This record gives sequence, structure tokens and C-alpha cells, in this order.
Amino acid sequence: MQQVRIRSYISGKAGAGRVAKRAMCARWALLLALAAVPALTESRATLNLLTQIYIMGVFAMSYDILLGYTGIVSFGHAMFFGAGAYAVGLIIRNTQPTLGWLALAVAGTLVFAVLLSLVIGYLSLRLKDVYYAMITLAFAELFFIIAEKWRGVTYGADGFSFRVPPFLQDRLVYYYVALAFMVAALLLLQRFINSPAGRVLVAIRENERRAEGLGYDVLRFKLISTVVAGVVASLAGIAYALYMRFVSTGVMSVEKTIDALLMTIIGGTGTLYGALVGSGVIHLAREGLSNLAGVHPLFERWYIIFGLLYIMIVLFMPAGIVGTWRRVSARTAETFAPERRD
Repeated sequence: MQQVRIRSYISGKAGAGRVAKRAMCARWALLLALAAVPALTESRATLNLLTQIYIMGVFAMSYDILLGYTGIVSFGHAMFFGAGAYAVGLIIRNTQPTLGWLALAVAGTLVFAVLLSLVIGYLSLRLKDVYYAMITLAFAELFFIIAEKWRGVTYGADGFSFRVPPFLQDRLVYYYVALAFMVAALLLLQRFINSPAGRVLVAIRENERRAEGLGYDVLRFKLISTVVAGVVASLAGIAYALYMRFVSTGVMSVEKTIDALLMTIIGGTGTLYGALVGSGVIHLAREGLSNLAGVHPLFERWYIIFGLLYIMIVLFMPAGIVGTWRRVSARTAETFAPERRD
């Protein structure tokens, strides 16, 4: 009996190892395919679309840290995205579009993002559930109004354009910059989630009272989650502003937060990869449906079709695309596990 258990354990470990190797190979293959896209197509529209997917995917991953791993629903996450975009845009516009000034702008923006996250988090995280969501929405609307009315600095709703350093002006170069940015953000956030602090965040999501009863300072760990999510969202805002070379109040609108929420839910909360998948699905669906709007009158109200697509995904895949795939894979592995043991 003991030998059977040992064999089963070894077989299970070997199976898990094979699955991990296959997943790693699939990730490398996908990364190489994405890196080879510019060599396979001359379409600038395709490169621009993929660049937006990468940047907004990072923004969605930052939101997933709050929603998927900590269990916090925020309606004001766009204020960090917009703060990053405005900060780097205003600094470069009022200085020089050089690599040195860009580095200083990014460093200053990150410091501002940390301070903003700490202040907003400390003032908001003592509230729970819908109250926290509403207070974050209030803060986001406050920043939106400031950006809209302080025309002497932010140029109001009209926004402003700025020049970027010469090496970022080539869209092909920026495509690889955005791809590297996405991969780096994914690796760093995975490292954070798998750290002891990340495990505590998951425990808080599952049962906050039990985590507090075990002696963890729940507020402190929620602040850590808010700071990490805010900094990553600000980095995404910086990348978005450098890509667009234009900043307006739209980067702080509630729609930007809703976009991050949709990407996270469609892809699968608590997966990180789901945020990237959700970003791809939303951008590809919007691009495809908007293009069809000019071909057939049926697609003129393509937002309705997009809403129906979102409803179908939520109804039939409540765990999201990646979450559903993992559940199906786990059930399949359990189904065939007895055959491997025999």
C-alpha cells in the first residue's frame, strides 16, 4: 500500500512537472511569435493595435492585483493611470525630449505614484466593500475635475501634445519597448504574488477576518497592494502617454477604470495572464466590430454587440477565459490521473 502511494506521488509530481514544462514552452513560443510579428507583417495598424494591447494589459494586471488577489473593488484606479500620463507628459513638454529628462520624469512620476497610493490608500482602506469603491470613485472624480479645470497647467479637456525622445519616435521600436515592458511587468508581478506578502493578500481575499485573527496587519498589507497596483498603473500611464504623444482628461475618466475591470473579468481574476488575454479580447473585438460598422449597417451599433459578447463570457465562463481553461485542464488531469497510476 505504501509503495502504491509512493508511486502515485511520484507519478503526480512527474505529471505536474510535464505540465509546467509544456506551459513554459508555450509561453516562450508565444513570446517569440509576438517578437516576430513585425517581420511577418508590414501593417502599422497591426503593430499599433498590439502595442495598445500590451500597455493596457499591464494596466489591467495592476487592477487584478487589487480585485483578483486582494479582493478590493476600486472605481478610481484610472487616477493612477492618468497621474502617470500627465506627470510624464507635462515634465517632458516643459523640459526637453531627451533620454535624461525622460528618466527623471519617470523617476519623479513613480515617487509621486507611491505617495499618492499611500495617501489615497490610508484614507480609503479603512472603509470596506461598496464604501471603499465609492470613495475611490470620489477621489478619481476630484482628480478628473482638477485636470479639466486647471487649464493653465493641464490644458483642460483639450489636452496637449508633446515630443518624445528620438529613439521612441519609430513605431517599430516602440512596439518592442511595449512588448518588453509587458513581459517585465508580468515577471515582476508574478514574483510579487508568489512572495510571502502576495500569499497574505490572497488570504485576505479569501477571509479577511481569519487573516487578521492570525496576526496579520490587514491594513498594512492592503496598503502594499494599493502601492504596487498604483505604481504599475502609473507605469502603464507613462507608456500610454509616450505611445500617444498626447494627454487629455480621458486618461482619468471612469471609462478607463471600467476598461481595466472588463479586461480583468473577461480574462479571469487572480490570474495575471487573464488581464493580458482580456486586453487582447477587448481591443480585437472593438477593432473588428468598428471596422465592420463601415461594411454593413448591422454593425453600426457595434457597442451593443460588444456588450452581448461580454454578457456571454460572464454567463458561460464566470471564472474568465484563463480561469475556465485552468479549471477544465485540472478536471481533465484528475480524470486521467487514475489511469496513469495503474
